[in-house]
Amino acid sequence: MSETPKFEVIDRRKRKAEEEQESGQSAAQPAPPPAAEPAPGPRLVTNEPREKAAPEPEQAAAERELADALPPPPTAKESHEQKAAYDASAQRLEDLIRAQNPAAGAQPPVGFEHLVQQLYVTAMLQMGAGTQEGQQPRIDIMGARATVDLLGVLAEKTKGNLTTAEDKLLQSVLFETRMAFLELTSMMTMPKVPPAPEPKK
Repeated sequence: MSETPKFEVIDRRKRKAEEEQESGQSAAQPAPPPAAEPAPGPRLVTNEPREKAAPEPEQAAAERELADALPPPPTAKESHEQKAAYDASAQRLEDLIRAQNPAAGAQPPVGFEHLVQQLYVTAMLQMGAGTQEGQQPRIDIMGARATVDLLGVLAEKTKGNLTTAEDKLLQSVLFETRMAFLELTSMMTMPKVPPAPEPKK
């Protein structure tokens, strides 16, 4: 039978008064607590906004060079007009498809989960998933690496801006694709074992 753990309660007021008497300081000028020694007991943890790390000089220079090479962004009016034209064109296309297939319902709006799922499917296909039985899998390992890295970029750039479900989906997909990549590259880089010699008759 295990013993009940014992807890020690420390009266910090009494301890502080003793420290002040030992150091000879008055109550008006209390001794500052030692910075190196953490206070015993539970601590209040606050979520303070973390400062963004300053980009490396080479990275900052590359970003400036890329920004200078890009054309100027469209104005708000141009973006609004283009979005309206795009929505109207997409609606006409959907009406045409539904006229030819009345049983088909309206397409659900595209959300963040569709982007994550599309990148997941792309990465897995690039790593040979979905190959028909008996066929040689077609693997694009560098393409798969780029797609997995895109998922990592997406996770980094959307940090703190996702719902709980979206973040859970993205982290799960990123974990699964990285694990699949690790398994595949391990098999590809593993030294080939020579076949066993045939037994002599």
